Formats: sequence, C-alpha cells, structure tokens
Amino acid sequence: MGLFRSSTGMDPAPIEGVDVILADLDGVVYRGPAPVDNAVESLNSYAQDGVRVGYITNNASRTDESVATHLRDLGLQTQAADIVTSPQAAVHMLREQVEAGALVLVVGGDGLVDELTKAGFRVTRSADDMPDAVVQGFAPDVGWAQLAEASFALARDIPWVATNQDWTIPLERGIAPGNGTLVSAVHTAVAKLPLVAGKPETPLFEAAVERFAAKNPIMIGDRLDTDIKGARAAGIRSALVLTGIDGPKQLIAASPLERPDFILSDLRGLRLPYPKVTVTHPQPEVVEAKVGGEHCVLNGVDLRIRSKGKDRLNLLRAACAAIWNSDKLIYALRIPEHLYQQWDAQS
Repeated sequence: MGLFRSSTGMDPAPIEGVDVILADLDGVVYRGPAPVDNAVESLNSYAQDGVRVGYITNNASRTDESVATHLRDLGLQTQAADIVTSPQAAVHMLREQVEAGALVLVVGGDGLVDELTKAGFRVTRSADDMPDAVVQGFAPDVGWAQLAEASFALARDIPWVATNQDWTIPLERGIAPGNGTLVSAVHTAVAKLPLVAGKPETPLFEAAVERFAAKNPIMIGDRLDTDIKGARAAGIRSALVLTGIDGPKQLIAASPLERPDFILSDLRGLRLPYPKVTVTHPQPEVVEAKVGGEHCVLNGVDLRIRSKGKDRLNLLRAACAAIWNSDKLIYALRIPEHLYQQWDAQS
C-alpha cells in the first residue's frame, strides 16, 4: 500500500500493466515438495495471458534446473532460464572480488557448486587448500564441520559472500532454521560480516530485471524482511501473499521499508480489482482508514474497529493503513488481538 487515495470504489487489479511477475518460491509457490493452494493454477493463467513469470529465490541448495524440474512436476511450464537464484547473484559478486578461476571454499549444496563451476571457479571444501574466497549458502546437510572449515579459511583476510541471510525456511512440516542462522554461526566465530547477494539486497532483483528485460515488474513474496524490503529497495512494486512466513501480526508491525503495495490472501488476488484505501486525519492524533466496507480508527494509541469485520482481509488492510499512516511506534499501540490471532484469509 504505497499510495492511499481518498475516493471510493475499486482500483485496477495489481496485475494490470505488469509485464513480468517475479515470484518467490518457498511459501509462495510451494512448501517443501507440496504446492501452495491456488498457486499453480494462478501462475499458469497469468502466463497464458501473456505475462512473463520468473522465479526469484534465496534458496541456494539446488540448481536452477532442479528447481525448474520441481516446478514442472507441480504443473508449471518452467525452464531453468526462468529461475534466478541467489547463487547466481553470489557468483556475480564474487567476480568483483577475486580473479577468474580462483579457488573458492563452498559451504552449501549443489546449486552453489553448479553456479561456481559454470562461472569457471575452482571449488574446495577444505580450508587447508588456502582458498581465495568463501561462498556460503544453505543446504539441509550443512553441519558443524563445514561451518568450521569456513571459519578456519576466514582467519585469513579473504572475501566472504553469503547467498542470503534468511533466518527461517517454510517447509511442509513447519518453520525451520534458514541460512541466516548458519551465517550467524560463522560470524560468531570469525567476527566478520559477509557480503550478501540475495534478498533483501538488490543484486538478485537487478539480475532478475535484466534477465527478463522487465519494464513494469511486480514482486510476489511471503516475507517482509526479504521479499518486500528487497523489492522496495530495488524500486519494484510488491505484494505480500498470506501463504508463507509473515502474516497479519507481522504486517501490522511492518517498518516503512517493509510495507508492500498490496496485501493478498494468495496468488489469485493478483487478478482481482483492489479495493481503494481511504485514509483521513479528522483530528490530531486520529487516523481513520476505510477499505471496502471495513473501517479502523487509530485514536492516540488505541486501534478501534468501527465495522463488522465480515471481510477479514479488508479489515487487515484497513488496520495496516491506519497504523502505517500514523507516526506511532508499533510497540506503543494497543491493538485488538483478534486482528491477527487465528486469522483465516477465507473467512
């Protein structure tokens, strides 16, 4: 919700005028091996309408071809060229740090090794080989031994590139630790910080825009701190779908750098006309927000619901609009807990 209008009715659908959809994967298209509800059908329909669909992911554990194969197995018509990965962005960054053909210690899986090899770098897993750089990405089998090798190598003054710093990963069984936890372990040992290629840093977004020659892209994500923050930093419109990591509680508390242009239940919402958001300031310390038939008022530090709350998605949009258009800090506000507890986008 970057722009708030003072008229009533509906705005165009978020997809109108978009030439490229940049979709995150984990939590947007799938959770583990299983598809997110309505994701495959929606993305196929947008592609059939002539909108290019690209996939932009921080996941460094698989090759672009293996990701494309997974998506095809789910029913999407996807090729490796449609996948833009954080290892690809990491390799681009690495070229600026070391000479061609340099020896790189890898912490991570096949996706990272594949991209480094294709770029002409040599790969090692041992600090004893005196590598010229360390590149670190997530893989499910990364353990203490690999983290220790990275720490030993980084005792020397060599570049360290991390594919991403996602703290968590949404899987079919629940939320699991992500690459950020592994990077943090090495950081604790070496007291250094890596260069970061993936979201929310801009190199991955810039690579995607260049790859797809995008003129008016939209980023679809499930995380505020990576997908949405990164898109805003790259000047790309964004939509948060409530199918992954972040939900109503995180949206309400989102910082200005992490606020999406659109809040959607799932990928079907890209096609639906978006309700106009009306924000007024009738008195000092009072912010009123109306979305559809839902109405929220932030009076001082109290958020109050002035409507029946039959459309919980519009109620969430109205609550966010009221809070985001105030100068109040989220921890100082009193917010009705039912806005985010046991939230069901379909109710």
